[in-house]
Amino acid sequence: MFTGIVQGTAEVLALTDRTGLRTLELGFAPGFDDGLELGASVSVDGVCLTVCERPGPDRACFDVMQQSLALTTLGALRGGSRVNVERAARDGAEIGGHPLSGHVDATGVIVEVRQPENNRVLRVQVPESHRRYVFAKGYIALDGASLTVAEVDRRAGWFEVWLIPETLRLTTFGDRRAGDRINIEIERSTQVVVDTVREALDERLGPLMPALERLLAQAGSSVDDLASGLPASVKPAGTVPPGPAA
Repeated sequence: MFTGIVQGTAEVLALTDRTGLRTLELGFAPGFDDGLELGASVSVDGVCLTVCERPGPDRACFDVMQQSLALTTLGALRGGSRVNVERAARDGAEIGGHPLSGHVDATGVIVEVRQPENNRVLRVQVPESHRRYVFAKGYIALDGASLTVAEVDRRAGWFEVWLIPETLRLTTFGDRRAGDRINIEIERSTQVVVDTVREALDERLGPLMPALERLLAQAGSSVDDLASGLPASVKPAGTVPPGPAA
């Protein structure tokens, strides 16, 4: 498990392709790999990878399956690319972000980058299949970083996150441009709540469900908005309230 608090960036030193597999060799900042053993997990741009070799200090190799290369942005990495990295969480460690599995749900596209004073704003287009899980003030993980959604337009299919200077210093987000793809991991508690409510309504309303969705749409709302607005007592145990924007 990871916390979404990116601990720094790493450089892609080499890529080796074999049948059905690509091996990434990453170079870390000094001290990042202290005690890093074979079989340990590291989040690389939000993807949970396993250390398969330690060629030397401040270096580690990771095998990535073709499916992971196809479903994430790791397939586009080249020598010299920089990635966000985080070591696996330890028992008793402070969780400053929110629990992450390192299993990317989808990739989005950065459609706009704005630079207000002392901040940077990314607007991300999210695939239609995952828009129902994105809510203003909710958690989301982008390239392994736990962030709070600032604004969302589900009909247009985008959301925005605001990044403070410290986040920009520790991550690759300062180099991101419009048109870049980015890994997305949905906050699991939100996904459970939304899916549970939709299934319950489908079961109870049956053929009336489309009519309800039309009425809600006319009012500028949706079934998913209803799910996000449920009182805490109705939500599954373990739902994490959103924190401050990163």
